[in-house]
Amino acid sequence: MSTTHQIQTPLNSEVIASLHAGDMVLLSGDVYTARDVAHRRLYESLERGEKLPIDLKTAIVFYAAPSPTPPGRVIGSIGPTTSYRMDFFTPKLIENGLRGMIGKGNRSPEVLTATNKYGAVYFGAIGGIAALTAQCIKKVELVAYEDLGPEAIRKITMENMPLIVVHDARGNDLYAIARGQWCVKH
Repeated sequence: MSTTHQIQTPLNSEVIASLHAGDMVLLSGDVYTARDVAHRRLYESLERGEKLPIDLKTAIVFYAAPSPTPPGRVIGSIGPTTSYRMDFFTPKLIENGLRGMIGKGNRSPEVLTATNKYGAVYFGAIGGIAALTAQCIKKVELVAYEDLGPEAIRKITMENMPLIVVHDARGNDLYAIARGQWCVKH
C-alpha cells in the first residue's frame, strides 16, 4: 500500500529512508534542473577535482528544461525528460552526494546500485502535463552554464509538485514490481 508524503527540500537521510517505491510525494522547495550536457559538465568537473556550481549534498536534480517563459509567468512549460540519458554520469554524482533525482523512465543497473549503496531516491514525474507542472514552480534562478540556453542549470522553487517514488534507498524498483504483478506469464 503506497503512502502520500509531503516533503521539503533539502532531503535528509530520515526522509529518504521513509520513502518506499510506489509512494506518492508532494515535493516543495528548491530543485535544480539539469539535462545531458549539464550532467557531462558536472561529471567532468568532479573528475578534475573542481568545485561544482551546486552543492550535490543538498540538491535534487530535475531532468528538465523549460520552454520559453510567457509574459506574466514564472516559467514556461516544464516536464521530465527521459532519465536514462543521464545514466552514464549519475552514479558519480550520487557517489559525491546527490540524494534525489526527478525524471521519467527506467534507470540503468549502475544507477540502481548507486541509489541503494548511497541512500538516494529517484522520483518519477508525470510526462505530458508540462503546462500543469509549471504551475508548481514559484521561482526560477539561473545558476550555471548559461551558454546551454534552456538546458542551463536553474534553481527552481516548487510547491507541491506531484511525484512518485520509483526507486527507493533500499533498492526497490517500482517498474520491476509492477512488471512482476502485471506481466502475463506464457
